[in-house]
Amino acid sequence: MSSIKTTIVALAAAALGTAASAQEPQFFRIGTGGTAGTYYPIGGLIANAISSPPGSRACDEGGSCGVPGLIATALSANGSVANVNAIAGGTLESGFAQSDVATWAQTGTGIWEDQPAVEDLRAIASLYPETIHLVASADAGIESPADLAGKTVSLDEPGSGTLVDARIILEAYGLSEDDVDAEYLKPDQAGERMRDGAMDAFFFVGGFPAGAIAELASQDDITIVPIAGEEAQGILDEYTFFAENTVPGGTYEGVEDDVTTLSVGAQWVTSADQPEQLIYDITAALWNENTRKLLDAGHQKGAEITAETALDGIGIPLHPGAERFYQEAGLLEAE
Repeated sequence: MSSIKTTIVALAAAALGTAASAQEPQFFRIGTGGTAGTYYPIGGLIANAISSPPGSRACDEGGSCGVPGLIATALSANGSVANVNAIAGGTLESGFAQSDVATWAQTGTGIWEDQPAVEDLRAIASLYPETIHLVASADAGIESPADLAGKTVSLDEPGSGTLVDARIILEAYGLSEDDVDAEYLKPDQAGERMRDGAMDAFFFVGGFPAGAIAELASQDDITIVPIAGEEAQGILDEYTFFAENTVPGGTYEGVEDDVTTLSVGAQWVTSADQPEQLIYDITAALWNENTRKLLDAGHQKGAEITAETALDGIGIPLHPGAERFYQEAGLLEAE
């Protein structure tokens, strides 16, 4: 075991001991995305991992290794933008957001230019890369985003990070929403429309394999459209929170070759108003050995959620509780 991992294990155990006396129930909500995406199942895994309701067996007795007294729940929601707005409004304690959306919101730039910045938005951890999927019906003749002109295309729901990214991609390829027959549906709804022959393509941003796309691919012939070439490079040059990404061949039935596309980071964010000790304990619970087992066993993306990558691509301030944990774990230099 590396020295950093040894330190994390010790800190997580210490945090459990510190919080063990606090057995008053405390509720902590995690806003996720639609039930057919990746946010929701990952949110459920993390909520289970950090929870230890009053009366639970202790971690060292084979019980929960979460924060004593904490009851965390993952809520289905409209995704990044909606989660940030709910945190800002105090109706959520935390939520998942794409790295681009979190950065724009906290700094009042990009899509947040014309509204107040969410200056109190704080990061707990970067979780995993979110792949931009452009899914097309195999018989729609779509080989590039440029081919979407005149097609029926779902850009995902208002309030989702996917919609923001879809607009950026359309623009890079010389298109706007007016050039396509745009609809605004969740991926499972868009997949149903595609099965019925009423949808040519849809965007989805999330970890692969995405349930809605896997289900669609098992019933219909689809393609994952590459987002590559000079247009994609232009996006990478302009927006630093995007990265090149690859969907391996075989991830979805019938899509045998690797597909080059883009990704953003999935981040767990909260408010600066949340107590420092609570977020410290939650961060410690996120990175303990028991959570590691739950993440590895629970979802394909779970294995990519690691303490070593927890600070990758974070463009907003860390919550002080999370910051203290990472400093003590040797993952972040103290200022």
